Amino acid sequence: MTDDSDAPGLAKLGTALRNAPAPDPEARDAALRLAMENFDRLQGSTERPRPSQDRPSRAGFLMGVKTMLSKMNLRPSLVATTSVAALCLGVVILLPPGTLTQGGQPGGVIVDRDPLPTTAGTDAAKKTIKPETAVGATLEPSPVPEVLVEPGRSDVAAESREEIAPLERAAAGDDAMTADVAIQNAAPLVTESATAPETDALSQDVALGGSLDYGVAVADEVADAEAPMTEGYMAEAKSDLRTRAQPEAAASISPVPVDGTITPPEPNTEAFANADLNPVKVTAEEPVSTFSIDTDTASYSIIRQSLSMGALPPPEAVRIEEMVNYFPYAYPAPDGDTAPFAAAISVMPTPWNNGTRLVRIGLQGALPAIADRPPLNLVFLIDTSGSMDEPNKLPLLKQSIALALSELRPEDQVAMVAYAGSAGEVLPPTAAKERDTILRALDNLAAGGSTAGAEGIELAYQVAAKMAGDGEVSRVLLATDGDFNVGLSDPEGLEAYVAKQRETGVYLSVLGFGRGNLDDAVMQSLAQNGNGTAAYIDTLSEARKVLVDQLTGMLFPIADDVKIQVEWNPAAVAEYRLIGYETRALAREDFNNDRVDAGEIGAGHQVTAIYEVTAPGSNALRNDPLRYGAAAATDATPTEIGFLRLRYKAPGSDTSTLIETPIIGTEPATDEARFAAAIAGFGQLLQGSTYLGDWGWEDAIALAIAGRGEDAFGYRAEAINLMRLAESLGR
Repeated sequence: MTDDSDAPGLAKLGTALRNAPAPDPEARDAALRLAMENFDRLQGSTERPRPSQDRPSRAGFLMGVKTMLSKMNLRPSLVATTSVAALCLGVVILLPPGTLTQGGQPGGVIVDRDPLPTTAGTDAAKKTIKPETAVGATLEPSPVPEVLVEPGRSDVAAESREEIAPLERAAAGDDAMTADVAIQNAAPLVTESATAPETDALSQDVALGGSLDYGVAVADEVADAEAPMTEGYMAEAKSDLRTRAQPEAAASISPVPVDGTITPPEPNTEAFANADLNPVKVTAEEPVSTFSIDTDTASYSIIRQSLSMGALPPPEAVRIEEMVNYFPYAYPAPDGDTAPFAAAISVMPTPWNNGTRLVRIGLQGALPAIADRPPLNLVFLIDTSGSMDEPNKLPLLKQSIALALSELRPEDQVAMVAYAGSAGEVLPPTAAKERDTILRALDNLAAGGSTAGAEGIELAYQVAAKMAGDGEVSRVLLATDGDFNVGLSDPEGLEAYVAKQRETGVYLSVLGFGRGNLDDAVMQSLAQNGNGTAAYIDTLSEARKVLVDQLTGMLFPIADDVKIQVEWNPAAVAEYRLIGYETRALAREDFNNDRVDAGEIGAGHQVTAIYEVTAPGSNALRNDPLRYGAAAATDATPTEIGFLRLRYKAPGSDTSTLIETPIIGTEPATDEARFAAAIAGFGQLLQGSTYLGDWGWEDAIALAIAGRGEDAFGYRAEAINLMRLAESLGR
């Protein structure tokens, strides 16, 4: 049935097909008559009346046909052989749930069994209706709530195929019902003879677009003898639609790859090097504190990366000494040639506890003239395993190494060893002045395979040994995410191997990249046993800091096996706590044992350590005196609160040198000490420390701002912003 109000729709159809040959008039009239009769019969059902406003206007439907044809970019010859009847018969009227019944009962889909007239001589244009779509076919209802897609919705369907694939549109629907509707109604009306890619795409578009626009699933397919659509295609589409339309799944899974498979996210296998936090110790029971110095900075960069991604870092990733040592401080340089470094001490009230004081110990390494440094043989050991195939891993690694080349001198040599399933030398020893050759080798690296890290380390040491010459320095710089899974991958075995190699004079430093499978524990172990440093690079700016500004300090140590020992005076200090350095603790007897390995200080490097100490009689004491313990010291006015001892070896020496400095307790604090205290508080807040009382983020931020001082590179301002971010994330 028709009426005059439908005339505009017919005019629009004429516009949509104005460039195509006129279809057979009889075929067009028959198709329109059958479609409208189906709709009117269903609407007139006495069992379940259908609201008239649910009926799509003919104008809207014909506009959909126009859009469909434009998306297909149909060839004139194809349009010429396709009748409007074939187009319109693809419309299936979606009824409210529960009205789809068997045997042509009220609510069923009515299909005219009579063959439709077709344009003379166009057998290829005949549309074959599958048996399951005829009257009496079984069409099971979709198990969904009795709520249809809101009529008139077009926000999703209007999107172009170039921007959003049809299956993505289903995932963007309101619920799983939308996808079920599309599946239920798209499958039956597929011609057995249509295959061209453009018609396949059209069939999906119309089916999904209709379900989202009107609550009507359109599964039309233009007849084309050259293009049969397979049943497997529809089965795959059904399964994918149901999966992706789930609300909880749509938010978590990435777009479906071309092959239709969905790859689950990689599990988080990160492992961090840490230990139980240092406790408060009673001076009368344990007056001596001993540890190895540390110039690593990886923990701070990992914390920054986590916060920048909108998440608080895991507490085990927080190593306070690495946070404090990330920043440069204005420490006095050593005088003359008496020692390779100088000590700076300050004492100040503890910001988070009025009953205690903070003792800061700073070491400043000497910076020899750059022109006096020996030639460098540098082996880049590069992880090219499959786990490195992410933008913040191998691509960032390549950019970082390219920056480091600018700091090398013409007589320096560079070699590259890459490892994945196996290790190989990708760049033989090459003069640093051959920059283009080095960069080409770097650009050719690609990620893939498992991680034969141990094999790569062995080969890198072999290459470094061949490069070594008299008076030259050879170093291995490992760049990895630490995910070693082939070969000698246990930490103990790697530690022993690397520790043995350092005796040859070849040291190993480690650069970490990426998150998710970052094995920080292995990286720290390798760097510590290789007499090198560990850094984590998350940005190109960090790469410049580590590999340009601090490259000399990383590769040219001025003191090996540096140990710190502080003896506290019980008369002045009843309790003390070392903040950080948990993984660097040494036994008291290790201090005088030159066979025990410790940390290194590079040229120009600094080291900072902070103790919190409590005087006898303070209301901040955490331990009760022992009933049968040793008598307390009676000196009421001690001249020293502690005594600092430092041991170090000159590079290549087997014998250590001792430096001693008293801690008076009156050393003035500077802005440098206050900023270091703010960073120590920052780290403790991230750890959830129990020693801070009600001191919180606002206090840490205020202290950092007050002690910011000179900040030439903006590192301190960045830290303050990170504190603000952590405060917001922690609420």
